[in-house]
Amino acid sequence: MGSRTLQGKTAIVTGGASGIGSAVTRLFVERGARVVVVDLQEEAGRRIAAELGDAVVFLQGDVSDRKVADAAVATAVDRFGSLDVLVNNASVSRQKPFEEQTDDDWDLAMNTGLYATRNFMLAALPELKKTGNASVVNFGSGAGLNGQPNQASYAAAKEAIRGLSRVAANEWAPHNIRVNVVCPMALTAGVAQWAEARPEQYAQSAASVPLGRFGDPDRDVAPIVAFLASDDARYMTGQTVMADGGAVKLR
Repeated sequence: MGSRTLQGKTAIVTGGASGIGSAVTRLFVERGARVVVVDLQEEAGRRIAAELGDAVVFLQGDVSDRKVADAAVATAVDRFGSLDVLVNNASVSRQKPFEEQTDDDWDLAMNTGLYATRNFMLAALPELKKTGNASVVNFGSGAGLNGQPNQASYAAAKEAIRGLSRVAANEWAPHNIRVNVVCPMALTAGVAQWAEARPEQYAQSAASVPLGRFGDPDRDVAPIVAFLASDDARYMTGQTVMADGGAVKLR
């Protein structure tokens, strides 16, 4: 039996049916949590719910829709009795040079990234207050920290999430709600597509990692999210954690 550091906790994981999100969902369940998985991909969502059994409830929905955030919180409380952890992982963007990105491209990145994060945080807040010991883990990106070419809208949304997280960490600290950010560099299906579309940019990014590789979602990223969600990180809030093999060193 592995670590049970999330035993008895209930979490919402957006984008929790695939990629890094599914790695987080699986590890959370392994460590004792119950999870509401929110994802637009119905097949993947039903598959992970069937795989993990009663510990997971799948809610299909677009995270940019505020009603989905409300429904996710209601589902967590109705099914599991409380809400202790919120993981805002989902986001979608299009990669183009800054001058080619349209209003639709910007709306997509902001609605599924910044505004979805805001909406889920606000929807979850009343229940998180009740626990007296809650954790929010939001996702940033090295794309924003480094100014990655072709990712203007995505980078802007991710940096806005970091700013929002720092404010919430200060405002919600009296309720013992911790808010932290993870910036991962992991070899997901989306990264694989990016590598195929822009091989030179991918090779440059991989070469910049001191540990010499892109991270594994299951072994390198999900454990960091689980740590931040657990009581082991009880004195940690308002921080950005780089799960990127040393590519970015914050000061």
